[in-house]
Amino acid sequence: MATNQAVVVDQKAPGKLIIHDIAMPQPLPSEALVRVSAISLNRGETRRSIQAEDGWRPGWDLAGVVEQAAADGSGPHTGGRVVGFLPDGAWAQYVAVPSHALASLPDAVTFAQAATLPVAGLTALYALAKRGQLLRRRVLITGATGGVGDFAVQLARLAGAHVVASVRRADQVIEVQQVGADEVVIGDDIAAFSAHAPYDLVVESLGGTALAAALGSLAKDGVCVSLGISAADESTFDVRKFFTTGRTTLYGFILFDELHTEPAAVGLARLAGLIATGKLTPRISVEAPWTQIADVAGQLLDRSFPGKAVLHVGNH
Repeated sequence: MATNQAVVVDQKAPGKLIIHDIAMPQPLPSEALVRVSAISLNRGETRRSIQAEDGWRPGWDLAGVVEQAAADGSGPHTGGRVVGFLPDGAWAQYVAVPSHALASLPDAVTFAQAATLPVAGLTALYALAKRGQLLRRRVLITGATGGVGDFAVQLARLAGAHVVASVRRADQVIEVQQVGADEVVIGDDIAAFSAHAPYDLVVESLGGTALAAALGSLAKDGVCVSLGISAADESTFDVRKFFTTGRTTLYGFILFDELHTEPAAVGLARLAGLIATGKLTPRISVEAPWTQIADVAGQLLDRSFPGKAVLHVGNH
């Protein structure tokens, strides 16, 4: 009989994350049992792990093979290669995943590539959709070297937008140009953003002065999608300029809420298809065995690398 292990929080352990024996999941009729091959880390679940109670199981992103298809006949078949999303607990050898959160993988897409998609890829995809058709629109993406930002630059370029990427350091300029940025600004204040303003859409992940600058740089009918506070959680902005510009919108984005409108499986299938055809390329900066989870999580929180970190799950 198969055994199961998962990443769990242990506040007494170095790095606060350990691999521990857990029970095998018992899937509901609408869930598939998935044998996980690769996982990806995001800042959200990693930050929460620092303060979470012992025994909590983090993890949103996973890719692997369907060990047992959903009993109700929905979703991918047994033996199928899949990418999936869970609200927690994805970092395990075996997980039960609802069919609506699973998408089949084309043969050309690796497990490592697929594991980067659920949170970062879906966030970028749905955030860009908030302005509708992007052909010839001016789009500003802050935090462009991060997991979400990297996907957002590529997807905006694919949609025909004029992409302006915001980075913090001069040595990051080439990185974002290589993935599709038409122009790059260094810094996250109004002086930096205004150089290429106004923007029809801003995908904003920093908060603080960056959010204020973004709101002051919108075009008429412009939309600012706020989806993170990696720099600061408070912002002071010019309210008069914001509303006198005309029909401007500040949209608060949480991926879990967006998935009430469209199942994760739909977006994941689209993104996997783009990778398979060479139109989208995940930037994987760190690839390691999952036994290194605590070390890699620390690197992520310290911003030691751009793009995504993927860990391979072993010992099945």
